[in-house]
Amino acid sequence: MAESICRALRDGALEGEHAPALTIKDSILSSFGIDIFNFVLSSIASKILAGKSQARGLVLVAFSRSPSYYIDLLRSRGIDVTSSNKWLWIIDCYSDPLGWKERLLGSERVAKVSGIAAETLCKDVRDLDKLFSTILEHGKGLVGHGKVRFSVAIDLVSTMLRHALLPCVAGLISNLRSHDQVSSIFWLIHSDLHEARVTTVLEYMSSMVANLEPIVQSSDGQRGNSDCLLQLEQNSRKGKLHARFKRRNGRVKVMYEEFYAEQAGIKFVTAVSSGNGMVDHNLLPKVQFNLQLSEKERIDRAKVVLPFEHQGNGKPVQIYDGRQSLPEGQNDVVMLTSTNKNAQKEPVSGMGEIHYVRDSDDEMPDSDEDPDDDLDI
Repeated sequence: MAESICRALRDGALEGEHAPALTIKDSILSSFGIDIFNFVLSSIASKILAGKSQARGLVLVAFSRSPSYYIDLLRSRGIDVTSSNKWLWIIDCYSDPLGWKERLLGSERVAKVSGIAAETLCKDVRDLDKLFSTILEHGKGLVGHGKVRFSVAIDLVSTMLRHALLPCVAGLISNLRSHDQVSSIFWLIHSDLHEARVTTVLEYMSSMVANLEPIVQSSDGQRGNSDCLLQLEQNSRKGKLHARFKRRNGRVKVMYEEFYAEQAGIKFVTAVSSGNGMVDHNLLPKVQFNLQLSEKERIDRAKVVLPFEHQGNGKPVQIYDGRQSLPEGQNDVVMLTSTNKNAQKEPVSGMGEIHYVRDSDDEMPDSDEDPDDDLDI
């Protein structure tokens, strides 16, 4: 399932449509959001480097980690970062988000900090218009102008919401999704730090939502200390990843799989589809009419015999092809009479027969053939 998410981001946007967007939600009960984000980031980076992605570049907006952290991460995943300045650009919103260090120390930061990755220091994360322009500027710097696209990753939207209002953050993400050179976009949010309306807005703007939940849910608040410790231990290194996919035709698919957090990263173990791959009707939009059938309606529909549906009824099914009315091996009996203009019927062995009487001898010989005989029905 996690591979399906990465594949959707890798395939990118269709012409005239918004870019695929992924929201990764975690909470204190299952705080593996950064691990899932790193998994998706590494997957997209490897596909871009191998030329197997629609995007040819990646702009990473780093709020919760330093640029060196992500360089070490990609290197540990076996991704060659020596040429990362050709396909990766990191906007550093972590080191000095409000420009305080520059004012206190009076020092200037150089754009290329490490010499490996192309980096730009953002000194005012509150100015989202400038941040939007910076993302587009460096994205186009990686892939050039035209129809070549790049992907955007924001490691923590929760930090953005500390410095900017929700409409501004939503506007930034919406503008990136609708830009014709953005292939895909994904971000992480700590859902328990915000009101429900915040996560609702971000989920509404997303084509995919990955929600992290603990393996063992807490049933009540009267559990003993030993039970609480056992629950914490069980949820310390594993959890469930619930994913919701919004299809272009309006259908919604829900899947989940369990994961284990290891030293080398996240490992996914099982994948289950909600309702055997069927649509979760509870997630369908509220409408004025009924979208579901009752049990009686399903039974009545199953009893309806459709036209041209051969039931068999325990006997061999013989499909009439328009030319043969009797079983193979028996000749059709056709009596042509020039004197009697009425059809005559003589039952043979209990089988029905069709007798055709030509209206006149002037009728063309082929006029009694099936006019649709040459059709492949």
